[in-house]
Amino acid sequence: MQHNFDDYRACRLCPRQCGCDRTAGQLGRCGESADCRVASVGPHFGEEPCFTGHQGSGTIFFTGCSCGCFFCQNHQISHGHQGRVLTPNELFKQALALARSGVHNLNFVTPDHFWPHLRRLVAELRNAGVEIPFIWNCSGYCNADTLRQQLDAMDIFLPDFKFSDAALADRCMGDDSYPQLARQAMQLIVERIGFLRPWDDSGDICASRGVLVRHLVLPGEVANSLGVLKILYNDFGTDVPISLMSQYRPMPACAQRGFLNRQITMAEYQEVCDYAEELGFRKIFIQPKYGDPNFLPDFNRRKPFAGNP
Repeated sequence: MQHNFDDYRACRLCPRQCGCDRTAGQLGRCGESADCRVASVGPHFGEEPCFTGHQGSGTIFFTGCSCGCFFCQNHQISHGHQGRVLTPNELFKQALALARSGVHNLNFVTPDHFWPHLRRLVAELRNAGVEIPFIWNCSGYCNADTLRQQLDAMDIFLPDFKFSDAALADRCMGDDSYPQLARQAMQLIVERIGFLRPWDDSGDICASRGVLVRHLVLPGEVANSLGVLKILYNDFGTDVPISLMSQYRPMPACAQRGFLNRQITMAEYQEVCDYAEELGFRKIFIQPKYGDPNFLPDFNRRKPFAGNP
């Protein structure tokens, strides 16, 4: 099967539009060349119950990120660029073995900047008889043209909606257009594939199609979180499924910048949850206090998540 990786030349896959020739070894704003680098492959039990079920979500964590938030909770791979280069055939073999291991889905984590590889991979997996859902687990920082292609190939979208505050977005990831781009991305996704279904927050029935929006509450930035919820409410009403995350941990860059350098308080998180309930959202995942520490990753380990079997 022939697949064209020319999209890596004068790369315009993400909103950064850096235009570098990644096929020549140049690094894009994502920090990666055209060599597909993967940090972790395996069943993961730290996602929302509708993805994890009882047998795990089949996660493939890709190295690099075009969003580039300085506080990234996966900083070892997004900024530290830990991971191993896989050929397209190696990636296919590992993904196929994972799909056949009994996981409920294949969950591609931060894959946007490797879309040409993923486009080839998902076609090969479907041709090989893989029928479980494919999840696009991304930052919400999307190029609309690329996203339209991804919508043709994926079953479930799991985007972040990080910022409603343009100034905060600029301070954290260097692009004040993030709120507008994330909003446009959500509109495209909902229009094409709708809300996550079936909805079951117990983990007994796993989702097969649609979108769930994630939002990580940041310390001292409750207003940003309330703004995200207001945007989602205004655009999509109360049926849009959301996951409110309390797991924020300050990364080394937070101390260096003197910003976002603490955990959130439970009062901050509760204020966000209360507002979501006040608006009337009916499908919400509320995270336990500070999340489960067994699912805070360390990509220096062979198994980055201690909570996975």
